[in-house]
Amino acid sequence: MTLSSTTSSTATPRSPIKATYAPQCVVLDLASILPLKILRSSARNRGKYRQIVASIREVGIVEPLVVTPAEGGGGKYLLLDGHLRVEALKDLGEVSAKCLVALDDDTYTYNKRINRLSSIQDHKMIVRDMERGVSAERLASTLNLTPKTILHRFRLLNGICDEVIELLADTPAPAKVFDILRQMKPLRQIEAAELMIGNRNFSVMFANAMLAATPQKQMSDVALEKEKKGKSSLSIAKMERELAALQMQSNAVRDSYGPDVLQLSIIQRYVATLLGNPYIVRWLAQHHMEYLKELQEIVELGELGPESEPINCDLGRV
Repeated sequence: MTLSSTTSSTATPRSPIKATYAPQCVVLDLASILPLKILRSSARNRGKYRQIVASIREVGIVEPLVVTPAEGGGGKYLLLDGHLRVEALKDLGEVSAKCLVALDDDTYTYNKRINRLSSIQDHKMIVRDMERGVSAERLASTLNLTPKTILHRFRLLNGICDEVIELLADTPAPAKVFDILRQMKPLRQIEAAELMIGNRNFSVMFANAMLAATPQKQMSDVALEKEKKGKSSLSIAKMERELAALQMQSNAVRDSYGPDVLQLSIIQRYVATLLGNPYIVRWLAQHHMEYLKELQEIVELGELGPESEPINCDLGRV
């Protein structure tokens, strides 16, 4: 028997994968783009909005707006993603923008599935740009930050061991946490990082509490030098107060965490199901825009599913 006799003479046809957006970006007038939610009046006062304005002013729009054709045509499009970018473009006097046209009327996936840039990823991007010759002043102007802040982020991981960098690479740990970890020796840094991951708590208060509970022999030379200069007595007292407050918050949250998360998860998933229906979203946008805005904020709160666990701040292990 030959190999060819055992194989089928005709291949089974495969159904083509349907594209969810047009293959090319298009330039649309901002007047033809209809937002699906109304931004709060305070949105323009936030740092994120100012960063977007500064970035567009310096290098132009990097990420295209995402739109979908409005029902009935007429050259109108519904804005699925990029509400802050649209407002920034209008404030800068622009009348058109590059857009990605979605073929499916999906109103929340783009914001729901967004991945926020972690502090370590932010650091790596700044290092890469500065190694390519971009000055700290240019980066500061683009990101609406000060050159001092850019240099601080450039040196973010100095004194942090490789294991901790790998552990916290994709976590929402703020940059201030790494300043605190730097005051510990490598083994203690790893213990602190694992404890933050285990408790899903990456706050500066929690990191300060662990620093306060760190034995002197596990403190880094930088922290010991500060102590010699007499700067640690006040900070230790402050950390002890933060530790006591954190423990009280943990006890209060532990009692009600499970039932509250279960109820919020059920509500959030039900609302997400509703907003997944384009007919419901369109009706709300036309008749009750204020309700649509609040419902979208509920969906965008983040994952509250059963994989979340109660906070376990057993600092006696620390």
